[in-house]
Order: sequence, then structure tokens, then C-alpha cells
Amino acid sequence: MITDYSKAKENFLSANFQGCKKFFQIHNYKLEQAYCEIILDNLQEAYELFKSLENIDLRANWGMVMLEFIKGCVSHYPTYFELRNFLEIDLNILITYCKGDYVEKIVRYADFMFTINPEVYKFIGRVFLNNDLKPQALFFLNRARDNFYQDPELHYIYAQIFREENNLEQCKRALLACLEILPGYAPAVDLLKKI
Repeated sequence: MITDYSKAKENFLSANFQGCKKFFQIHNYKLEQAYCEIILDNLQEAYELFKSLENIDLRANWGMVMLEFIKGCVSHYPTYFELRNFLEIDLNILITYCKGDYVEKIVRYADFMFTINPEVYKFIGRVFLNNDLKPQALFFLNRARDNFYQDPELHYIYAQIFREENNLEQCKRALLACLEILPGYAPAVDLLKKI
């Protein structure tokens, strides 16, 4: 039996779901319970839990937006910071729990989300890349490059991909592009020294 919040959260994030929902319910962690309801495909229950928190928890608004994306009926809009802080985390959670249909429905709104936060394509691409979904990752990373080229982190991500492929010339080019945009970007400087 789960006895503390940290353990319940750790279990949930690592797809060790057993006991999490019950713990969150008993201790009145409504936000976390809402995420459990999403995993159990109880979207209306999740929405109601988020709605009960919308005036006291910033993440609850994002939760409602995410569910509206999944349902295909958007009446709430995410903020720049909601997308920056929660999109990657939640897509990763959904992928971890094999909720690809939900992920697909959310990323259908990528162009819309891009109008609010121009880093969205990069965020989506990075989630796919971190979950070994490279073709999907490259689709979104290429969109990011086409629409927001001046993002140094994006070029660094490409450099990491090229290094993994042992394409050191392309890796170096991506690092130099990164450093042209933001001289002194420490991860790029370090990687350039290593290749």
C-alpha cells in the first residue's frame, strides 16, 4: 500500500499505476486523481476534477485544454507557459501509458498551439525523440526548424541526433548554427569539444 505522496507520484510517472488512484483519492489530490482518470479513459471524471480546481491550480486549466483537444471540442485556450511547462510532460505520460490515440489527438492541434508558443513543435519533437519515435520526432523538429529557426536548443537537438547517427560533419554544422544564434551555449560548446 502506498503511504506517501512522493512514492505515489513516482509510481504514477513510471507507469506503476497500482494503488495510485486510491492514494490520490483518499488524500484529496484531485489534480493527480484527474490524471489517473485519464489513464483509465474516464475523461469526463477527469474534466470535472480539473474544473473543480481551475481557480486554484494553474495546471487544471491546461488539463481541461488537453481533454478538449482529445475530445476535439476546444473552448479553453492554453497559455504560453502552460504549453511550455506541461505539454511535454503530459505527452510523455500518455506515451508511457500507451495512450497513442490521445497523443495523436493532442498533436493535431500543434499548429494552433504554435500560434501561442512557437516552441511547440520542438516540444513535441523532443517527446517523440525521447520515446524512440524518431520519424515522428523528425517530422515535428523539421517543422520547428522551418518555423522557428532562431531557437539554439533546436539546433543542439539536431546535433545530438547527428552524433548518435555518427554523422559528425552534420553534427558540427548543427552545433555551429546553434552557437551562431547563441554564442556560449554551454551544451553546444561542450559537445563541439568532444567531436
